[in-house]
Amino acid sequence: TAQDLPSFTDAEVARFPFGEKEIIFVLGAPGSGKGTNSARLVDDLGFVHLSAGDLLRAEQMREGSQYGRKIAHYIREGLIVPHTVTIRLLQNAIMDHPDKQLFLVDGFPRNIEQAREFEKSVCEPRLVLFFDCPEDVLVARLMERGKTSGRADDNKESIKKRFLTYLFATSPVILDYAKKGKLIRIGSNRPVDEVYGETRQRMVEYMREREAEKEEKE
Repeated sequence: TAQDLPSFTDAEVARFPFGEKEIIFVLGAPGSGKGTNSARLVDDLGFVHLSAGDLLRAEQMREGSQYGRKIAHYIREGLIVPHTVTIRLLQNAIMDHPDKQLFLVDGFPRNIEQAREFEKSVCEPRLVLFFDCPEDVLVARLMERGKTSGRADDNKESIKKRFLTYLFATSPVILDYAKKGKLIRIGSNRPVDEVYGETRQRMVEYMREREAEKEEKE
């Protein structure tokens, strides 16, 4: 049915100039501050914030979605949703903002396979922001968030599953981008404003370098 179709056709996706966009992956364990800091960068510096988790949850709730039931199962079990689904949702979301240049992709990629597939079918990220925080602090944060978030995966059992998935699957992604010199590590076991202060400073530095490079080319 028409409702099952993606927002854009395969031909439109193939024509879209993803390579001209500047994608920054935002990684970190659940509760490390990815969403909080991304939202503030949107307000301060004009980034577009795309949360892989939010896109998946929205698709899960969309009436007539061909992926909804599958996504619900993966999220409930703390498993990684197949990359074909997540990448297509991210492509659609980027294409929804054709005039924007700077994108924060939060909570993606979750494993090396997703990273390689995104690089192949979308583009390479310019940077990777990694929010690093001890596990006990994260569990306490998520349990607190679960009291008001209404999210099915903010409970102790799901939290533990998500940590295991994160640990085994996402850690190699962080190491890979560190080797490539693209990783910015932010320690997030500090007061919120302190964490954001460093995050903002690093992004401002990146934007200045980017402008300088553009001027050189011109």
